[in-house]
Amino acid sequence: MRDRRESARDKVIYGGIAEIDEHGATRECIVRNISDKGASVEFSNVVNLPKEQMSLRVARKGRSFLAKVVWWRDNFVGLAFNGEVPSAPVSDLEERLRKSEIKKRQLQRKIKELLGER
Repeated sequence: MRDRRESARDKVIYGGIAEIDEHGATRECIVRNISDKGASVEFSNVVNLPKEQMSLRVARKGRSFLAKVVWWRDNFVGLAFNGEVPSAPVSDLEERLRKSEIKKRQLQRKIKELLGER
């Protein structure tokens, strides 16, 4: 099967939050791959998503994306980003999580250094 994407996607496992309706209802999801142009996400079960536009927040990247559903199969969904950033800011919790992950990596490097590992 030929890959029709404009840019290569990085395989990842990031937590995400998808805004699934106009009333602000959200669902947690797992981002399986991502690029500047789109992403593939997985929900814990089948979810009904808007086809026109939805918001996807990825705490690990510290970013939010407006996206359009391009395809879906069961609980897997392909999204195309439209390049705009939604007006809602990334929450404080997401920013703290991102900083915590950075601090964790720094501490892991320091532990390896103290143990003489490289």
